[in-house]
Amino acid sequence: MIGCTFFGHKDAPYEIADKLRLALIDLIENKKVDTFYVGNHGNFDRMVYQTLYLLKQRYPHICYTVVLAYHPSVQSLCYFDYKTESLLPDGIEQAPPRFAISKRNCWMIDHATFVLAYVKAAGGAKKYKELAERKGRIVINLAD
Repeated sequence: MIGCTFFGHKDAPYEIADKLRLALIDLIENKKVDTFYVGNHGNFDRMVYQTLYLLKQRYPHICYTVVLAYHPSVQSLCYFDYKTESLLPDGIEQAPPRFAISKRNCWMIDHATFVLAYVKAAGGAKKYKELAERKGRIVINLAD
């Protein structure tokens, strides 16, 4: 199992969708990535989820999971099938709500070899992209 996770700005433009798709295909075909951990906050996560959903038809061996920061009854359930494609990391329900996303993001970094990012400016996505780099993950920034 080779994993990949994602960090990007919540207002990522849909113009990057083709670049995202090509990067995912490269990870699957050339880097043998088969497991993907996706967040659920903002446009970037939404694009990743939708792209993986479509790629699953072409690459049935891949699996992708939405990693939640909060119990599904607490958060918005707008575009994911939480019954079959999500997980809540162990212990996250004990984290104070303001630290839950941070705990979730650290869990995703710890379970990934690759990080696919869309980071152009300061913010949470940049913070976790840099943490992934410090932890030795292979980071690909679509904004470069």
